[in-house]
Amino acid sequence: MTLLSTGSTIYESTGAEPTKVSHPLDPLSPDEINEATLAIRRHAVEHTSVKAIKFVTCCLVPPPKKAVLSSLGIPATPGEKPEPPTQLVRKGESDFIDVVTGDCYNAVVVLQDDEWKVELIESIPEGTKPQITIDELVRCEEIIQNDARVQALAKEVGIEPHQISADGWAIGWDERFPQSQRLQQALVFARFSQHDNLYAHPLDFIPVVDAIAGKVVHIDFPAVWKKEEDGSLKLSVPTTAPPPLSEDSFPLANRERVPVPRTSFDFLPDLLEKNDPTYKPRDDVKPLHVIQPEGVSFRMDGNVLEWQKWKMHIAFSQREGIVLSTVTYNDNGEIRPIFYRLSLAEMVVPYGAPDYPHSRKFAFDSGEYGMGIMANELSLGCDCLGKIHYLPGAYVTQSGAAAVIKNVICIHEEDAGVLWKHTDYRPGGRSRTVRSRRLVVSMVCTLANYEYIWNFYFYQDGNVEVEIRLTGVLQVYVAGPDEPTPHGTTVAPGINAHYHQHIFSLRIDPMLDGLQNSVIESEVVDIDHPKGSAENFAGNGFVIKDRVLKSQVEDGARDFEWATERRWRIANLNRTHYSSGKPSSYQIVMKGGAVPLLAKQDSWIAQRASFAHRQLWVVKDEEGPRGSRLFPSGKYVSQTRAEPKDSVGKWVKEGQGSIENEDILLFLTLGTTHIPRPEDWPVMPVEHVNVLFKPSSFFIQNPALDVPGTQDPQSRPAFANGTSACCRN
Repeated sequence: MTLLSTGSTIYESTGAEPTKVSHPLDPLSPDEINEATLAIRRHAVEHTSVKAIKFVTCCLVPPPKKAVLSSLGIPATPGEKPEPPTQLVRKGESDFIDVVTGDCYNAVVVLQDDEWKVELIESIPEGTKPQITIDELVRCEEIIQNDARVQALAKEVGIEPHQISADGWAIGWDERFPQSQRLQQALVFARFSQHDNLYAHPLDFIPVVDAIAGKVVHIDFPAVWKKEEDGSLKLSVPTTAPPPLSEDSFPLANRERVPVPRTSFDFLPDLLEKNDPTYKPRDDVKPLHVIQPEGVSFRMDGNVLEWQKWKMHIAFSQREGIVLSTVTYNDNGEIRPIFYRLSLAEMVVPYGAPDYPHSRKFAFDSGEYGMGIMANELSLGCDCLGKIHYLPGAYVTQSGAAAVIKNVICIHEEDAGVLWKHTDYRPGGRSRTVRSRRLVVSMVCTLANYEYIWNFYFYQDGNVEVEIRLTGVLQVYVAGPDEPTPHGTTVAPGINAHYHQHIFSLRIDPMLDGLQNSVIESEVVDIDHPKGSAENFAGNGFVIKDRVLKSQVEDGARDFEWATERRWRIANLNRTHYSSGKPSSYQIVMKGGAVPLLAKQDSWIAQRASFAHRQLWVVKDEEGPRGSRLFPSGKYVSQTRAEPKDSVGKWVKEGQGSIENEDILLFLTLGTTHIPRPEDWPVMPVEHVNVLFKPSSFFIQNPALDVPGTQDPQSRPAFANGTSACCRN
């Protein structure tokens, strides 16, 4: 049986000639996935002991950067001609599991003479696991529902077997189990009707499932908090450490059970109307339409997009979701490269409750599950407004067949307010207003209870913005009657929403006017001279102090500094502005997303997510047989219990040489600390995390002077007796 995410369909080849790849960074097509997995299966059966395979991933191995740039006619060095095109070899790689033994492998396949052939099969590093599949997540719930011990525990608090639901989660860190086991923890809820908000009915135990054996191997019972007579809070057990597995949780001798909250907290309108007689949708909201009667201003050629002066390649990644590559800007006829690749490389959600087993809740939603396979199929008029172009995405299923999400990436334009404006206040003076338009490339992903909306914005003034919007339903746990919740908010009776963080790692592979780039760190500081001095008589002087980051070991890990408004610029030191004299650069502007990891520096989560230690990491890129350095917490994240060898922390510690005027990578850490509110329940309004890339001495002057001013003929006075005036341009 093959299970799919919402909106996915199994791809069946028509037998016609497959679509030709038009760009070297085009992701593997559905036909290519089917053919590559078939080649791996045949090779494994004929040449290895593996006879039954469960596929986890199958994706493109990117060709070398310089080969890609030469094939596209983009110079790697400013002012020079592109290198002559070289022959590109199309490769893919796949992680798969031996269904019988649970052993995990990685295979590399190469396209030769229109046929996929296996180049290499090797075991993945010991102590690691490939990401969890959708099939395993859904199967985890089935295992929970059919387990006799789970059914008995649910029965004790009045829940019937058919009412049991469970969200499968990665196990995180649990040294009680051997690393050879492929494990999930299951967060258990009751569901009283098909579309009932199950998160309103959490149960008081957490089973652990062996995904290979297909059975529950242990059940954990979190402790409860109690208030002492002196007002202090105390756990019902003496320690937050995990109990030994020998302490069997079943049968339950003298254990006090926590009742399941029964009140419905729905958010679907039909259920709200059914369960709440006072519910009434707002009836004073008039339609607001986004129309483009003459069509859109962007063009698509396969996965290549052109919009005004921007050009880029857009791809779907099973792990990262949206990947943007070879981003260039046409600066008055000169094609200027800015980013080679831009993507969300990793994210982690550490929860702040120290009591076991809540302390192992820190999901790597990208590395442990795959952001792409969790993506929604988007709908016109709902997720995106206006005239929309969609791109599909393909990923491998457990059986080796390709699954396709038809409308997974949304591309459209939207109004972004005023771009620039000035009014000459003198009598007879003129005014000019130019409105901003932005191009949006977006995706929406559902990770069990949470939704993430990924927006990549491109602006007419050369700005690039990455916005993350968070919504969905809080991850909650049951609280006993009047139980204090020192590490969470009681958002509704019996429902505790733990404090947590969402920490993202944005991978930036710059090619600002070429591949040789640097990072300039700036501090805004007051000048040393005191008030009243000849140099600073009024006491108001401040300056910018710039420093080029030079050594990977000494300068590769940087923190944000509020006191000096520390900021960074990606720069090409070989090209300077004719007037400012400063290097061509793009400034990184953190728009409220600079947050520290609150877990201890030697905590479980900090060991696995070294990227979260610092705000910015800068390393020299090293292209190997499987491509560049991609993932800051390692290629294989599931069930790791130490900092991986291929993590950004290790790259910096063990790196040698310069990061000045080199082919560098940046990993930018941004996020938010979520202290849940009752207003976030039962479904959370969106929260925003943004970072802006802003040109600085990159253009000669404002590059948006040629954007035409507009007077929208569809704009009208709001009321019949209103007045209107024309734009004074």
